[in-house]
Amino acid sequence: MLRSAIVVLTLACQATDGPLIHSMDDIKIRDPKEKARSEFVEGKVGKAVKFAFDEGSSGAFCITPIHGTPEWDQAAGFSFWVKGDGSKHFGGMQFIWNEDYAARYDLMFPIDGTDWRKITVAWRDLVPVMSSPNSKPLDPKAGHAPSKLSGPWFGKWWYWKDYPAHSYAVDEMRLEPKIALDTGLYLPAGAPLERVLAKLKAGKPVTIVTMGDSLTDTRHWANRQVNWPALLLKKLKEKYRVDARIINPAIGGTELRQNLTLIPRWVAEAPEPDLVTVCFGGNDWESGMRGDMFRETCRDAIDRIRRATHGKSDVLLMTTVPSLEKWTTRDELGVAARASASERHAGIGDAEKAFHAVAEGERAKLYCNDKVHLDPPGHEVVASTVLGAIESAGK
Repeated sequence: MLRSAIVVLTLACQATDGPLIHSMDDIKIRDPKEKARSEFVEGKVGKAVKFAFDEGSSGAFCITPIHGTPEWDQAAGFSFWVKGDGSKHFGGMQFIWNEDYAARYDLMFPIDGTDWRKITVAWRDLVPVMSSPNSKPLDPKAGHAPSKLSGPWFGKWWYWKDYPAHSYAVDEMRLEPKIALDTGLYLPAGAPLERVLAKLKAGKPVTIVTMGDSLTDTRHWANRQVNWPALLLKKLKEKYRVDARIINPAIGGTELRQNLTLIPRWVAEAPEPDLVTVCFGGNDWESGMRGDMFRETCRDAIDRIRRATHGKSDVLLMTTVPSLEKWTTRDELGVAARASASERHAGIGDAEKAFHAVAEGERAKLYCNDKVHLDPPGHEVVASTVLGAIESAGK
């Protein structure tokens, strides 16, 4: 069974069910013109709705008419039953807050089981995937009220990047009055990256997950020949003579919050990696992310990664790599990243500082012609920054 801090999977009915959001027996679904469709099938209780998606179904949503009520603000979250197609793919769910399409909340859930499985979701587990000022965490007391949610929509937005044919059935959506939350912060007892460094020094195998955008995504045109994750891997193998493995879930064009939704994807492949690196900021800035919100988002990222890996993974937060023409424009994101790493006792890879240390006449050599993406010297700076951050745990 896939483990994830984003969802809590329960295989048995609770003694007392929460208030019904919708039985799914007779719900009116608005299907897109192509790529996705819904139909009624036999459910866990009465009827259920089966959602089927074709290959390449990016942005194809089956939209429910469900709207939040004041009762939602009294609940801890919601639950639903899902019967998957047995594949390793995932289902996607999206809510809109207060009819503001710049305030979207997303959820990824597994569909690998072919029996009915209950999925319970706390409000905090829905990820606000936009960087707009009005895109804030859900919290009936201190954030956006769940009662103003509409949806869910079933489908996958553009940032998933992986759109295989898949299907799943959904039944019995209910509010959950109480949900047992993992409230642990999993703060390291020693230096933030002490554990991964100890394994390297002992010559033990290590697994590293490199979350990021186009500066990290090896499918991006600028990174196909040389990229910093591969350079880092080479450095680790040469210096420490270890069996090192890198899992790279980076997706070009994406923002940090969007990738938080996708954590279950790499957790399925590496439930407890030794290190998770987090390298974002350029797309976030262009979408409206600024210092205070980025600080909150980075802190949230550290918390979600630690919960998802049960505190077994060291976390390295990287400051935003500057572009040649925005050399200091996004400095407030660096301030935010350093602050959140300090608050959560996480590692900091100060890529911004490393780039700023390069002599002015040499800076252009770090970049491709677009002055944003990295040429080999730029990738070398990032790889060396990450390695330096790891090794600083021993000083």
